[in-house]
Amino acid sequence: MTLDLLITGGTVVDGTGADGVRADVAVADGVIVAVGGVAAEAEAARVIDAAGKVVCPGFVDLHTHSDLTLLSAPEARSAVHQGVTTTVIGNCGLGVAPLPAGANVAAVRAAVGYLDLDPSVDWDWTSWSEYADTLAAARPSVNVAGLVGHLPLHAGVVGFEDRPAAERDLAAMAYLLAEALDAGAVGLSTGLMYAPLTFAGRAELVALAEVVADHDALFAWHLRDYGDDVLPAVQEALDVAAATGVRTQLSHLTAVGRRNWGSVAKALELIDTARDEGLDVAVDMYPYLAGNAPLSQRLPAWAQAGGEDAMRARLADADVVARIREAWSGQAVGWDEITVNSAPGAPEVVGWTVTELAASSGTDADTIAVDLIARFGNAVSMVAGGRDGGDLRAVLSHPASVIGSDGQALDLTGPTAEGNPHPRSYGTYARLLSEYVADGTLTLPEAIRKCTSGAAHRAGITDRGTITAGQAADIVILDAGRLADRATFADPRRYPAGVDTVIVNGEPTAGQGDHTGARAGHVLRAGTRDKGQRP
Repeated sequence: MTLDLLITGGTVVDGTGADGVRADVAVADGVIVAVGGVAAEAEAARVIDAAGKVVCPGFVDLHTHSDLTLLSAPEARSAVHQGVTTTVIGNCGLGVAPLPAGANVAAVRAAVGYLDLDPSVDWDWTSWSEYADTLAAARPSVNVAGLVGHLPLHAGVVGFEDRPAAERDLAAMAYLLAEALDAGAVGLSTGLMYAPLTFAGRAELVALAEVVADHDALFAWHLRDYGDDVLPAVQEALDVAAATGVRTQLSHLTAVGRRNWGSVAKALELIDTARDEGLDVAVDMYPYLAGNAPLSQRLPAWAQAGGEDAMRARLADADVVARIREAWSGQAVGWDEITVNSAPGAPEVVGWTVTELAASSGTDADTIAVDLIARFGNAVSMVAGGRDGGDLRAVLSHPASVIGSDGQALDLTGPTAEGNPHPRSYGTYARLLSEYVADGTLTLPEAIRKCTSGAAHRAGITDRGTITAGQAADIVILDAGRLADRATFADPRRYPAGVDTVIVNGEPTAGQGDHTGARAGHVLRAGTRDKGQRP
């Protein structure tokens, strides 16, 4: 047997949830060809001694926002250095394709400003297939599977105003969605806290879910609320699942605000009931007690109607601001729990809570928040706390949960190096596999399953996620004793310790803080390797 790569002497934790076993792993032509005692009879162009290390599948990050950053930073350093070999983009409804002919691309781009870290990226696509071709041409270091974002569908067809979709609008969105799924998108995501999706009603959600169900694809939900109304928001998603039979993923399930702690357990009970009734419902989460989103998400839906320009102009109206202040008076998460982590061209506000910025300016926190949104629109983002560790552990340990970082593929230099990103973009997997294994929340094999085959299964990816013969050779070698998340909220751009080697499609790509320069990732159309694209 002549091999491209042979990994010897490691403890293989194969991604199925089974305990680790000592085994060699043989790779040829980007595929695992044998697992077991193969070293004695094999010749390999390269041999890696993994004695004392854990050999596991590359991590499949089910929930990311790297739609545009992969075009600016295709080496995907923040992702690959933590062991991610496949990333699923298009989450929370914030995709960048498809767009109907004549759509206002600039307005859609502003609406998804959270994704848009590099103004030099030229949006020269309209269809999802054209966008996927653009990604493939960028030659990323990781594999990429894509969800269709609900926002470009809705904004491109219905617009940004608060109005229900007409029958012709539903038909147009359904057509665009079906076309994208036929071209290889792995599902649809919605984000019902992001305007104009805040105005999407049940008829629209059901109509799109039916298209997704017809393609046996995944419908991922950023729920309508994660605070006081998290349970009705969960029930809304479950009702659509029941009406259509669509495979459903509840994204980053949490409950924010101390008064809502404990709601996650009730949400999981609702999910368990739905699963017992035969619905295919699962959840994902990342192992941090703070989230990251545009600051504009704090505004009432009515204040965001009409698109970013209308929203920013509206904030100059004193009567409007008074109504916003009234809405904010009972918010579950206080301004002292919200830190500005990105504001283009204004580094002086980054890293401070809204309360701290107000104190230093001699004004109040509501005024600061309104001013920031008026100045920067959807591009100013926040890290928001107010979460409970018990809720987090309940989700991480639930049998229906998998892991998604909710991060972005970033670099240490260039356009994606601006601001102060959430540390999840650098440390999610090391944090889970060290801290939440050490405290007994998960065993190492189960934690790895949630990061690999479990996540791949949710996205419909069939050829990755386990260390078995015939699977794509996406492999991570971990020094489990050294494994640690070194990224912090104050200093987030730090690679984890203990990630020794990351292999993508048989190509050693990163490890121990170094990137080989390999860019062997595929664009996974319809989630399968045979439909992958690599120029």
